[in-house]
Amino acid sequence: MFEHRPVMGREVLDLLAPGRPGWVVDCTVGGGGHSGRILDAFPRLSVLGIDRDRVAVAAAHEALAGFGERVRVVHGGFEHLNEIVEANGLDGGEIVALLFDLGVSSPQLDVGERGFSYWSDAPLDMRMDNSQELTADRVVNTYSEDALGDIIVANGEWRWGRRIAGAIVAARPLRTTGDLVDAIKRAIPAPARRKGGHPARRTFQAIRIEVNRELEHLETALDESVHLLEPEGRTLVIAYHSGEDRIVKQRFGSWAGTSPAEPYVPSHLPRPEPPEPLVRLLTRKPMRPSEAEVAANPRAASARLRAVERVS
Repeated sequence: MFEHRPVMGREVLDLLAPGRPGWVVDCTVGGGGHSGRILDAFPRLSVLGIDRDRVAVAAAHEALAGFGERVRVVHGGFEHLNEIVEANGLDGGEIVALLFDLGVSSPQLDVGERGFSYWSDAPLDMRMDNSQELTADRVVNTYSEDALGDIIVANGEWRWGRRIAGAIVAARPLRTTGDLVDAIKRAIPAPARRKGGHPARRTFQAIRIEVNRELEHLETALDESVHLLEPEGRTLVIAYHSGEDRIVKQRFGSWAGTSPAEPYVPSHLPRPEPPEPLVRLLTRKPMRPSEAEVAANPRAASARLRAVERVS
């Protein structure tokens, strides 16, 4: 069962608040939690739901079937956003919002055999789309020690990343998530293992991000998204990892003209006029879930919601 509890559902609806009919592209439809709330709240909106996880696509089809022709759900990765939108007959004049709810979903974590969780012993998989070739097994067993260390430090933001990479290489071949957890624990000093939750959490996150190319795909999708919106259309992103949120903040700031890249211009030449902003920021700082929501759904604790509106 792919049950999807939408994170910051009320905040998403408040930020959407569309003044006209049109389409919302839910770029990470999951089990249809956000999409169902949007369709309920705004009868003049339709939803195009996208997900790279075929299990999620099937669940969303079932959960949203009652909305009939107001919803379409398709399999695909949001790095192909423009192609998917075109294939479904939509153009920029029809899209009033895009929503990204990033990271791994609870159902993916809770199905042990998919390899996302460090709590169960399962094959080293971690693929959101099981048709892709790259798996956690390949990352763990074939990447060089330096490459593994770079991934764990960057994606896991983990001070023990280099030591963990060395322990993984020394323990090869690793066959299951349990083998990976054991290698990680051997690399981390006992006092550090007793702090900050499960000692494998950050490393599993780092490897999952690498397997699914999450940061690269996010950059591509955001760059496509702003050009698909009609004037006053909105892009909303819920991030759970500081690397994701950093990308969103930088993209949104660049589009709004609040943090433009400054090219070098020799002093004897006139400085070019700054480009017209593409968007205005709706959230100067990221919105965070309420204490009540975190108490009911602890996995929402790290969520950060940012939003922009396309200018006319």
